[in-house]
Amino acid sequence: MSNETMAKFGWPHSEIAAYAHWTVLARPKQVTLGSLVLVNRSQATAFAAVGAAAFAELGLVIADIEATLSRLWGYDKINYLMLMMVDPQVHFHVLPRYRGPRTFAGRTFSDPAWPGPPNLAVAEDLSADDLTAIQNALKAAWPKLP
Repeated sequence: MSNETMAKFGWPHSEIAAYAHWTVLARPKQVTLGSLVLVNRSQATAFAAVGAAAFAELGLVIADIEATLSRLWGYDKINYLMLMMVDPQVHFHVLPRYRGPRTFAGRTFSDPAWPGPPNLAVAEDLSADDLTAIQNALKAAWPKLP
């Protein structure tokens, strides 16, 4: 099952992992290295409407997100932002936060808003190849799903 919000963030091309109730996507605009979008696969437009099974699965998804981002880039903090003003279905912007720069695929990535709130209007200028490299690294490091 997919929805409008998943499509907005590049699904299926941007998909990193699919669970029964949630899909993890590489965020096309990387605010910080490894930025993701965690989208509920239903048509729900209110967090309370996702259902008990989705809430139960959310713990596993978050554990996988944090383990993968920690293993790949050693984030210092992580922000989960639920900003459903434009994109209607339940989703979170997942932004790993970095005290200092990180290097990946020959590029240096910074977190210009550290230590304050992230600025979603500022994103790394990435080529399609750069974004694909980030997606491939995330997919390769992701825990195997049952």
